[in-house]
Amino acid sequence: MTSRRTLLAATAGLAAASLFGRSASAQQRFESLFVFVPAGPGGGWDGLGRALEQASRTANLVGSFQFENVGGAGGMVGLPRFISQRRGRPNALMVGGAVMVGAGITNRTPVSIRDVVPIARMTTEPGIIVVPANSEYQKLSDFTDALKANPGGTSVAGGSAGGIDHIILGLMLKSLGRNAREASYVAFAGGGPAQAAILGAQVKAGISGVSEFAEQVKAGRMRALATTGETRSLDGVPTLKESGIDIVMGNWRGLFGAPGINAAQTRALVDYVTAVHAAPAWQEILTTRGWDDAFLTGDAFAQFLTRDHAETEQVLRDIGLAS
Repeated sequence: MTSRRTLLAATAGLAAASLFGRSASAQQRFESLFVFVPAGPGGGWDGLGRALEQASRTANLVGSFQFENVGGAGGMVGLPRFISQRRGRPNALMVGGAVMVGAGITNRTPVSIRDVVPIARMTTEPGIIVVPANSEYQKLSDFTDALKANPGGTSVAGGSAGGIDHIILGLMLKSLGRNAREASYVAFAGGGPAQAAILGAQVKAGISGVSEFAEQVKAGRMRALATTGETRSLDGVPTLKESGIDIVMGNWRGLFGAPGINAAQTRALVDYVTAVHAAPAWQEILTTRGWDDAFLTGDAFAQFLTRDHAETEQVLRDIGLAS
């Protein structure tokens, strides 16, 4: 016969198991989450989306993920698809960032990043200027001399037209006394194709975020000439500023909800990404990828977007890439 003490212990154990079960369930913010990446696999936006999944799974914040990649024109090909197909869906997120702001202005698109719901700015990282390992450009001055002498013959790979990579090149040309419209800029829909073009010597140089080319630089397949941050991002690689070119620029990336979601649904997404940001797994990812923490949510993020759009539009006008 079961003693009263044994019965009480068993009952307490069941109660504790039930309590822990509810806690684990309560921790999970979404049973499933759809993540839309308006760029090809292998680039910075795709990397942010996959990092979001990794941290969320580790922290048990989401049950399952579904991804869709639609690249082209700095996110302007995929953006209308996300807007039309995910309108009102409370469990959908789109990855986007500074590139999309410039691409919308340059391409004069009917929809822009302002047509989706700001959830959070997550990261920022400086750009990096690289050349193939066997390039004749041994240092930054070799590259800038070629740019100044013959910008049309110095092809540079980067992200979509009007994005951060294009703006960096335009500002460099302006600092050299040339016009941004003279650039031989080769736009790619994702970091993967751009890497292939650089490694295959189809272009003279490339510009992207540090994290996209860092492994190739460390492996000796690319040579880094400079980065665009306030301080150095890679050992032995100078910044543009310390090299005498007064350009400091970072590439922010963030998350957006679908149009048509209500205030409570927006708050749920903000609370979810706030939990991701607080997770140890996310902090580890930031360190591993070399991303700078730029976390900003809700109204503060929306206000940042308004300022960033105005400033980007002015820069694009100044360097002749927007009317």
